[in-house]
Amino acid sequence: MKILTLSLICFSLLAACSQSESEPEETAYDSKPFEEFYDALAEQCGNAYPGSLTLEPEGDEMLTGTELLIVHFRECDDEQLKVPFHIELEADEDWDRSRTWIFTKHDEGLELRHDHRKRDGSEDEVTMYGGFTVGEGTAVRQEFQSVERTEETGIFRGWRIEIVPGERYTYGTIRGEEWSWRVDFDLSQPLETLPPAPWGHN
Repeated sequence: MKILTLSLICFSLLAACSQSESEPEETAYDSKPFEEFYDALAEQCGNAYPGSLTLEPEGDEMLTGTELLIVHFRECDDEQLKVPFHIELEADEDWDRSRTWIFTKHDEGLELRHDHRKRDGSEDEVTMYGGFTVGEGTAVRQEFQSVERTEETGIFRGWRIEIVPGERYTYGTIRGEEWSWRVDFDLSQPLETLPPAPWGHN
């Protein structure tokens, strides 16, 4: 009886060892907030969404607040996203396709650049300005500092981007902790017709 019991114990131990050897251990990957944020942006790839002006300081005449705005998550890979920002020109029924937001993922954070082009595709006089994320941020919100503007004023200046998949994408400038300019896009309903390439891009 003792021999039978020992045999059963040995068999159970051998079976457990065999099972543990055949099943690979699961390794947990703790993604950082900026990586989750980047993934949320990338999930929109191939889609374009309508938006409008939400906040504009007095005296700023870039937008009227009545024109249609379109964000297009157009070019995406694991390290970089190119996101054109199209502005309807109501006066002549044309579009301003000069702006593309470029997000680049680095080991320790994200980089935002503003690619501005002329209608002929050449670079604008002011282009590729931007900055890097500051602080940890969240999967929903990341802030990018303009070092030059911050040093010039002594107040934090830069950009705040927010994304709530299926709900909204928000882009804007910040001064200190407050929005100074802001546009919002509705992510609940992708546009059926995609816009053409932005100026300077194929």
